[in-house]
Amino acid sequence: MQLDSELLDDDILKITLHGRLDLEGTLAIDLKFTALTAVKHRAILVDMGAVSFLASIGIRTLLTSAKVASRRGGQLVLVNPQPMVRDVLDRSGVSSLIAVYPDLGTALEAVGAS
Repeated sequence: MQLDSELLDDDILKITLHGRLDLEGTLAIDLKFTALTAVKHRAILVDMGAVSFLASIGIRTLLTSAKVASRRGGQLVLVNPQPMVRDVLDRSGVSSLIAVYPDLGTALEAVGAS
């Protein structure tokens, strides 16, 4: 699992994940992901387009980070999940707790990017 990040706007952070968000993958990115999402941003967009598998430990990381972002007055959203990952998000109920957008443009519009 790899993680890349970039600031898209003054206070919109994009995090791109690559690989499997299983036990090994989550452990590989957990510290950096948690640190990035703990900083106050108006929005954190997590690009899931290159995530091929999502396990419960990965779901926990996403939910915990979304809760932290919300407490800081921001929001964490998921972008472009592959069909299998989207199915896991829907079946687990995550998509009712964290907004999921089909592409970056739609996500940016939803979070009010300038």
